[in-house]
Amino acid sequence: PAEPYGGIDTPENIDKRWEEAVASGKIKTTWQREAVVLARYSRSLILTFLLQYSLTVTSVFTVGHIGKLELGAVSLASMSANITGYAVYQGLATSLDTLCAQAYGSGNRTLVGLQLQRMVYFLWVITIPIALIWTSGPRIIGAIVPDPATANLAGRYLQVLICGAPGYAAFEAGKRFVQAQGRFSATLIVLLVCAPLNVFLHWLFVWKLQWGFIGAPIAVVTIENLMPLCLFLYVRFVGGSECWGGFTRLAFKNWMPMIKLALPGLVMVLAEYLAFEILTLSASWISPTHLATQSVLSTISSITYQIPFPISIAASTRIANLIGATLSDAAKVNAKVSLYAALIVGIFNMVLLSSTREYIPRLFTNDADVIALTAKTLPLNAAFQLFDSIAALCNGILRGLGRQEIGGYVNLFAYYVIAMPISFGTGFGLHWDLYGLWAGPAIALGIVAAVEGWFIYTTSWEKAVEEAQERNSQGNA
Repeated sequence: PAEPYGGIDTPENIDKRWEEAVASGKIKTTWQREAVVLARYSRSLILTFLLQYSLTVTSVFTVGHIGKLELGAVSLASMSANITGYAVYQGLATSLDTLCAQAYGSGNRTLVGLQLQRMVYFLWVITIPIALIWTSGPRIIGAIVPDPATANLAGRYLQVLICGAPGYAAFEAGKRFVQAQGRFSATLIVLLVCAPLNVFLHWLFVWKLQWGFIGAPIAVVTIENLMPLCLFLYVRFVGGSECWGGFTRLAFKNWMPMIKLALPGLVMVLAEYLAFEILTLSASWISPTHLATQSVLSTISSITYQIPFPISIAASTRIANLIGATLSDAAKVNAKVSLYAALIVGIFNMVLLSSTREYIPRLFTNDADVIALTAKTLPLNAAFQLFDSIAALCNGILRGLGRQEIGGYVNLFAYYVIAMPISFGTGFGLHWDLYGLWAGPAIALGIVAAVEGWFIYTTSWEKAVEEAQERNSQGNA
């Protein structure tokens, strides 16, 4: 024949035939194969998450050049929006890491689209109480923050963000829809368009049109509504539409299996978010220098987290696909490879921050006291990176298995029974200051990594396959 069996030997065709052979049981996957798949999935996701993180940072950088008051207000508004809105959407949408990926792995393509519809409608319902909270932003923040001018500006920022909440929710759900199909470049392409446009709109609204502070949230809202539209256009004209069976009334029924996975997923995400925001507020009780240092350390940790977290998403999707296809042995191989990858990334981040602790703080500030305190605290922050990387990966494996409730319980216990008492006891009781505040989360993440790692090691992967089959049959109801 003119062409090799199965078509031209392009990398895509070779990859497809390998996957089909693994799915049919003709061959077994290898750790080398799973490492390649994980690397391919992760490289797009790491860039995607860094670009998405830049959307929020752009507001801080842009508004920070207006004045100190505006900088404090946008930082406060961003923190409030994360805790009460964005983290909620992200946490609830993680249930699709299980539902969509396992449905796709089982070959039930239209169920992927059905689960997407359910999640979008569910998140839009959740938007109602979020909007009520953001509407009352000036009053709520004013009760916490003593400076009325800062509280009022932050509250106005939140009120504008309401207009972008439905779009953000749809994008968070849509991301999982394309990721479940292994189309990790879809969200990257969307953000390669939207991230530069976000920078341009901030410049246009804040400076060129002279809207000032309020121009920043208007730019954010514009981008938040544009992202799901761009993702829709990608699915419609590039790829992914084979998992869309059309709108159906079934999307308004049978939400309970989704909610059972969504709520523990919310706890997993929100537990860590809230703990770090509490520590940031606590640092303000020590001194302005400590607060500035805490802000630098938190930003550094957020940036370095954009490597292990995307890897955990890639692992979660791959494991859920394999579990859905009843390939428990292959899923176990991927889990082992992913854990080694997390270990390598954690060690890399730890060494990088430790070796550059005298230089990194200078990228954020010129204040000598903040630079010195950041450099002094960075070694502990560096050690924290190792546990953070492994814990993120363990959370991802649990999502792939559909066992989010384990992660929810462990994260709640580790952060609020262990971490917070240690942080306050050492930070304020023993006067270790920032060293004490960071000791709590470092120990908590070590506990999360150890407990979840033990659960993954002892879990029955065959039972996970049975649970996935039951979950898929329920999803069609």
